[in-house]
Amino acid sequence: MTVDDIPTYNLKAVVQETGLKPDTLRAWERRYGIPEPDRTSGGHRLYSQQDINTLKWLLKRQQEGLSISRAVKLWHRIIEEGQDPFETMPLVQSAEPPTTYPSIASGDALVELRQSWIDACLDFDERRAERVLGQAFAYFSPEMVCFELLQEALVEIGNKWYEGTVTVQQEHFASALALRRMDTLLSATPPPSRPERILVGCPPGDNHTFGPLLLTFLLRRRGWDVVYLGADIPLDQLQATIEQTQPDLVIFAGQLLESAAGLLDIALFLANQKIPLAYGGYIFNQVPELRSRFPGHFLGARINQLPHLVEHLLINKPVTPAYEPISQEYQAAYTYFLKQHGLLESQVWQALGSTLLLQTDISQINRYMSSNVASALKLGDMNYMKANLRWIQGLITNHDMPAASLHHYLESYYQAAQTTLTDPAGRPILAWLENVVESESPAFSEI
Repeated sequence: MTVDDIPTYNLKAVVQETGLKPDTLRAWERRYGIPEPDRTSGGHRLYSQQDINTLKWLLKRQQEGLSISRAVKLWHRIIEEGQDPFETMPLVQSAEPPTTYPSIASGDALVELRQSWIDACLDFDERRAERVLGQAFAYFSPEMVCFELLQEALVEIGNKWYEGTVTVQQEHFASALALRRMDTLLSATPPPSRPERILVGCPPGDNHTFGPLLLTFLLRRRGWDVVYLGADIPLDQLQATIEQTQPDLVIFAGQLLESAAGLLDIALFLANQKIPLAYGGYIFNQVPELRSRFPGHFLGARINQLPHLVEHLLINKPVTPAYEPISQEYQAAYTYFLKQHGLLESQVWQALGSTLLLQTDISQINRYMSSNVASALKLGDMNYMKANLRWIQGLITNHDMPAASLHHYLESYYQAAQTTLTDPAGRPILAWLENVVESESPAFSEI
């Protein structure tokens, strides 16, 4: 007997999960022998997850035009042919499910509330911001407030910071209020009604927790047993957690290139342990080529569809996608760069001196550059850095720094790399840098 076969759910839970009325469930049981619930000592029905999945399968066939009697006959015929109905006709057949939670179709009430919340956050007015949220939750579903107010507001504030019209303190203030509200929503979610366990968190070095918290909330609202691990989860600690929790699915969200590099170690470990991984996040949307490196299921760009996709993974258990291993050339380049980057940064510092960049800028950019070069090497392609350089160039322009600052820095970095990365293992780095600095456009339109 598998976990799915264990009688766990009472009649009320099955009604909530399937939408069927109790009378209909009893009628199907009498007429067709489906489902086949167990009984408690007091005579009450107990259903398994397999019973629930079977009912959903029959309902799916009804939606496709079959009567219930024909759907039951089809179920039995597939089994008699030695096949699994869930594999022959999966519950979830499309990787593009319909939008689970609609955006605003009419009226501007939630849009106005979102703007009011943004204004309150930018004014550092916590009480006003909380009043706006209270009003929003009073009139709209929690999912709509999370998607259309909190998530969209954080994106807008983040864009304003990027454009130079919002300070980092304002952005952090708004994020803290949003995270606190998500913690409150999570504490109010009901106990799980499904047996599968899901782990949700951020890979090493990633502290962007709003998305994983929102996903945790959405999944718990649908009855899943979700363990939220938080930010910056190192692999060694994850190993111990997996041994203790025995999850059916692990979900990680990575926002940065460094996050993707850290997630790669986790993905390979989970694949070796035969534990399915699902992943997503900003960097995988910006650099879709990254997905080919991961033995896991990409969850797409729209978080409102993730519960549907997670259900598809847990019920249909699709085969883990094949992935492209890292070449020996890049493995050698990664190891070599880790040994040499300190010397390289020192030479960049000496070369730049007091030019277009302040010394504090040089130090920060050196750390950022080395981290991203190492991440791109670890992931197997220096071209993964393209999106990052475009982002830095935009940031420089939006914050009224000299437009040539990044180009000047990269020229100095390339010159320093030529004198410090003399081993053949450094060739992938030098080749990429040469291509970048010889681009005709100082704004890197060709990167």
